[in-house]
Amino acid sequence: MATWDDVRRIALALPETTERGSHDDLPAWRVRDKLFVWERPLRRADLDALGDAAPDGPILGARVPDLGAKEALLADDPRVYFTTPHFEGYPAVLVRLDRIGVEELTELVTEAWHARAPKRLAAVHRAEAG
Repeated sequence: MATWDDVRRIALALPETTERGSHDDLPAWRVRDKLFVWERPLRRADLDALGDAAPDGPILGARVPDLGAKEALLADDPRVYFTTPHFEGYPAVLVRLDRIGVEELTELVTEAWHARAPKRLAAVHRAEAG
């Protein structure tokens, strides 16, 4: 399954990506200073909301293009993707990093990058990726 090293490698391979700590000084990756994936440990309110369903492994936050994409991921594989009340109405999902394969992680991180990258930069990347 995926690791933080995988996240770092995938994210930094995307154009104009930088790694800079979040406000909690946890790993976070940005494209032109727009956050697209980040380490997101569960907070007390998250643990209270999730109860026994709260995972205990590493958690990745990832932007998605819109709320429809978020709902699709949540419905597709709730073993991997989840959310908390903190992210209600926000286009992002939480990911159990130890339950996602590297290929699926690559797709997720790339889509998160596309959701945040400037349109021209994203278009060039799509064209180059084929």
